[in-house]
Amino acid sequence: MKRPDGYLLDNRQTEAGERFDAFATLFDPTTFRHLEAVGIGSGSRCWEVGAGGTSVVSWLAGKVGPTGQVVATDIDTSLLASVARPPVDVRVHDVGAEEPPGEGFDLVHARLVLVHVPDRERALRSMIKALRPGGRLLIEDADPALQPLVCPDEHGPEQRLANRLRHGFRRLLADRGADLSYGRRLPRLLREAGLHSVEADAYFPLTSPACAALESATIRQIRDTLVKANLATNEDIDRHLANIEAGGMDLATAPMISAWGIKA
Repeated sequence: MKRPDGYLLDNRQTEAGERFDAFATLFDPTTFRHLEAVGIGSGSRCWEVGAGGTSVVSWLAGKVGPTGQVVATDIDTSLLASVARPPVDVRVHDVGAEEPPGEGFDLVHARLVLVHVPDRERALRSMIKALRPGGRLLIEDADPALQPLVCPDEHGPEQRLANRLRHGFRRLLADRGADLSYGRRLPRLLREAGLHSVEADAYFPLTSPACAALESATIRQIRDTLVKANLATNEDIDRHLANIEAGGMDLATAPMISAWGIKA
């Protein structure tokens, strides 16, 4: 297929809020554990890149307090209106195309962002440039190629259908420039960018109500695109959504790789 324009998972679509809620349930504990280890506290300055939803921004705001700052950026900030008050500064910003919204940050964090950014190299440089010496960078991104199935235990027709639709979703992402094996490269990329004390780990939810909610919202959000691209029929999608609702499948996500390091 010819590469389409535009982001596949628009924040203004109805299902976007459901997806962010599911991400918060699935990944906030891991993210907050890493952010706690960074040592963000009262008066810290943080840049939350591609904030999307509010859970991480709100958590950071509680940590930095009234003397700190959380700059929350995204290409679409429509879901951030409820937290747009001090110490949170919400800005429309494209990390892959614009200069950073300031410098001297103690922390720069991005979750499930860079895999979708066409110019990931520029985005990474921008994030590091924004850090003060000794500042911490934490990037958490998916690696769908590392585990490409929504049903790793493909034991029946329901699971085979789910995995066929997941393959279509991955194809749509790749056609829009997503790097489906980006997560595994993060430790090397951080070292090559000059960060030190680089570490990484991975989190892989295999089944939970939040996994099912995420799958349902995602499929509903991309339904028309899947059908238009001849990657699924409406009947396929209706059957898959009914299978999810029935609750008999173990639905997984791609592994989320968390990598962090310190600016010299």
